[in-house]
Amino acid sequence: MREYYAHETAVLDEGCQIGKSTKIWHFVHVMPQAVIGENCVLGQNVMVANHVTLGNNVKIQNNVSVYEGVTCEDDVFLGPSMVFTNVINPRAFIERKNEFRPTLVKRGATIGANATVICGCTIGQYALVGAGAVVTHDVPDYALVTGNPARVCGWVSEYGHRLEFNDKGLAQCPESGQQYQLSDNQVQRVK
Repeated sequence: MREYYAHETAVLDEGCQIGKSTKIWHFVHVMPQAVIGENCVLGQNVMVANHVTLGNNVKIQNNVSVYEGVTCEDDVFLGPSMVFTNVINPRAFIERKNEFRPTLVKRGATIGANATVICGCTIGQYALVGAGAVVTHDVPDYALVTGNPARVCGWVSEYGHRLEFNDKGLAQCPESGQQYQLSDNQVQRVK
């Protein structure tokens, strides 16, 4: 007996690995060499390609294709209709599968609705990519990025709240009370 839920319209290719308590909804396709962790949610019309790894507690909203070369660590959120790429200069008439560039989405990061992530980028831990942003470069941990191309416009806590730093470079999350330090244009949680 399987330990995950898959809607009857989902296509789960033989060989894919799916962790317990994961929920897979309508019209999802998981390819044979994909690895999906525990407690994930894959919304309607999601595609997970070969050699994709999804950590635990990953939530993928409707209409997202996670292409070969993408790795999402634990607790990642992918918003509705966001887009990954895996080739910099695709052409229909040229085979470039050997040129796939890896994309890493680190623990706790959020990518907003309709955002695009150009291949080869790393999205930092707990970073928040705003809706519609186009990510063309690496995104630092805890960064809030918006626009086209996406640029850092602020910093967020692990709970997703905007951080307001004082003159000593310290900020506190209003929900969790966690403290953060801004130094040399990088944010770290104070433990």
